Amino acid sequence: MADQAPDTAQAAIRGLCPKCGAPGLFGGVVRFSPGCLGCGLDFDQFNVGDGPAAFLIMIVGGIVTILAVVVQLKFEPPFWVHILLWVPITLALVLGLLRIAKGALMALEYRNRAREGRIVE
Repeated sequence: MADQAPDTAQAAIRGLCPKCGAPGLFGGVVRFSPGCLGCGLDFDQFNVGDGPAAFLIMIVGGIVTILAVVVQLKFEPPFWVHILLWVPITLALVLGLLRIAKGALMALEYRNRAREGRIVE
């Protein structure tokens, strides 16, 4: 267990508990563990939902679209080259960054004490 809570980037990239910094945020490739083995923080209380995937699809989609247009205008390859090039690149980027994005959103929810359904008047 770490001495202090990691920053958001460390927690996301290394899969650390946002409270104590212990490893084990993920129980699968992109599935969260039920809780932290170091401090007992219940990860099930956080709901990152589909936010990370939606952001990644939009960001990676925009970048890949721009790159595809540049490649088309500069090299004019046949359509099948675009399919063979951009589909795997898009899938690799989205799936590769999904774990980091989910970890970052979890850490931000913890730090900002974000919860569903609270209205403070």
